[in-house]
Amino acid sequence: MNWIVGSDIGGTFTDIVYIDKDGTLHTSKVPSTPENYGRGVVNGIHLLAKKQSLAISEMSEMVHGCTIATNAILEGKGAKTALITTRGFRDVLELRRIRVPKLYDPLYVKPQPLSPRNLRFEVTERLDSKGQVITELDENEVREIVKHIKKLDVTAVAVCFLHSYVNSDHEKRVGKILRELAPDLFISLSVDILPQIREYERTSTTVINAYVGPPVHKYLEEMEKDLRTSGCPATMMMMQSSGGTVSAKSVMVKPAQIIECGPAAGVVGSAYIAEKLGIKSAITFDMGGTTAKGSLIEDGELIYAENYEVGASMSSAGSITGGAGYALKLPVIDISEVGAGGGSIIRIDRAGSIKVGPDSAGSVPGPVCYGTGGLEPTVTDANVVTGFLSQEALAGGSVPIDATLSYKTIEEKIAKPLNLDVYQAAYGVHQVANATMVRAIKAVTTYRGRDPRDFSIFAFGGNGGVHGAGIARSLEVKQVIVPLAAGVFSAVGLMVAKRSVTVAGAFPAKLSSFDLNNANTLFDKLKKDADALIDLKENTPAYKLEAEMRYVGQAFELTVPLKKDFFDEEASAQLRIGFDEEHERRFGHKFDEGNNVEIVSLKVRATDPVDRSPQRLRQEGSYTPLSSRMVYYGDEFGLMKTPIVNRSEIQGTEWKGPVIIEEYEGTTIVPPDASVHRDQLDNLVINLDY
Repeated sequence: MNWIVGSDIGGTFTDIVYIDKDGTLHTSKVPSTPENYGRGVVNGIHLLAKKQSLAISEMSEMVHGCTIATNAILEGKGAKTALITTRGFRDVLELRRIRVPKLYDPLYVKPQPLSPRNLRFEVTERLDSKGQVITELDENEVREIVKHIKKLDVTAVAVCFLHSYVNSDHEKRVGKILRELAPDLFISLSVDILPQIREYERTSTTVINAYVGPPVHKYLEEMEKDLRTSGCPATMMMMQSSGGTVSAKSVMVKPAQIIECGPAAGVVGSAYIAEKLGIKSAITFDMGGTTAKGSLIEDGELIYAENYEVGASMSSAGSITGGAGYALKLPVIDISEVGAGGGSIIRIDRAGSIKVGPDSAGSVPGPVCYGTGGLEPTVTDANVVTGFLSQEALAGGSVPIDATLSYKTIEEKIAKPLNLDVYQAAYGVHQVANATMVRAIKAVTTYRGRDPRDFSIFAFGGNGGVHGAGIARSLEVKQVIVPLAAGVFSAVGLMVAKRSVTVAGAFPAKLSSFDLNNANTLFDKLKKDADALIDLKENTPAYKLEAEMRYVGQAFELTVPLKKDFFDEEASAQLRIGFDEEHERRFGHKFDEGNNVEIVSLKVRATDPVDRSPQRLRQEGSYTPLSSRMVYYGDEFGLMKTPIVNRSEIQGTEWKGPVIIEEYEGTTIVPPDASVHRDQLDNLVINLDY
């Protein structure tokens, strides 16, 4: 029997999911192995295979999500990267955009470029904005630069020339020279990565691709080797930041496309469940051991970011805010991410306030309560003290908990310095963690002109159910949905994702006077490029056409879908209406018809038209938790005896809180001022009273 698994590596746990023919979910959750992440994946697959009597040799495909590219940037452990650029443009990465993340911080220091100045080289060449050659490329100069780069222990090179998006000849000639003289280097050309207008974003994205290229390439090679050594012949597919899957071989060429692949999988899974429930709009809240992520589903569609930054304390999209990270202008689901998870370390700052994260205890050594050497208190320790989490074991008993260690560290390092009761201190940590994560939700709702009260929240990840109700309360959201296997839900998302790619091309033109034939010719080319990347063989992809647009004179764009599969006068008129509507919704205003709109680029999203996901999901077996325990719900409710049940026990009418649902993959908290029921698809639905 051929079988397929989804594997998702997080900072603390590695999750494995297999869905059998009747839609039953089978899962395994094992600690991540940072020294060799592939080993954790193989361990999880073996555990699941043994439990379900499946043969490793018959596994045909693994769909994978990971944080390797993101971590390389956050930890500064990417490749030593050189940049070759047009003479006079050496410092584009440092000039950046005139944006700062904190308006009133005169001491703000921009992040150091991923390619330092001594590794950035200028070449004599120049094109004008129409692609006409002003100065020919000096190939001898390029060869001397390559010889010099080889002496500097560089492992990756990015190439980005002015206006190469309209004429790629110079860049491609440099790429040929690099491959001839330095074949061992990872080479990233902007014409292959982002052939679009905007010099800083294009340079930054190309450098990011080069910076993460060698570590991603090594990671995937080692993963494949670990699978083969274990007797597994499976083909590796990777989740992209855009929510579609592609082959691992494609990712090795363009690794920047998986920067946010793990978080994207959870959003895709939420969209799948929302469609089954008939929910058109929802907020996704994904809280794991290291980070918390927020995204939006609107009118049944995933929302994509026009501008995205990685490497900041909060990775997010935004035309107005930003400046704390590195620009990544590739197709990315609009996901806002903050360093707040179950393993986030708690400390008291100089102002005497509780601070959560962004650093994490991870899986090694882990929270103090794991008893594996952790010395710093974490959010998980605080949740153990309040009683939100089991004080004996997590993950169905596979992770033993020593609650006395949590009490001791919270009391000594948080409660006593703040002159608080240990329960008050632990609950205060829980609230501060919630407040930190609310930032991620607001970044994709309030900051985009959406009112979170108009949405339901899908809460998942190892800690999503623990904090979901508190997050909803802060945002005045009335309903929280905790799906099946919530603790491994990103891995579930990998299993229901479709093969999909997005390609784009520069098309600078005014909407009122562009050539329809030229636009359709570009769309046809982009479709062919997408076909080659998606490689469906037997099927023709379904295409979605889009245009990036702005009012003339603006410095940012909005993406507007084309309502037809080709350009004509009607489609052009619809684009103007769609752009004005989105601009008003996002920024609160729009301009009249006297203000011209221009197209900056065109996009094609190609998707496998065949839906291979199950009609519904079912949970395997059941984990039987304890009957009850004392739980602290803050000063308003104090300590309350709370029933501890399994999802399957939530039957019939609404269960009034407090109640805690414990499962193998995670825990769900229903506070005293809320109720819960199980819907027709076995999701837990928490309704909050206002």
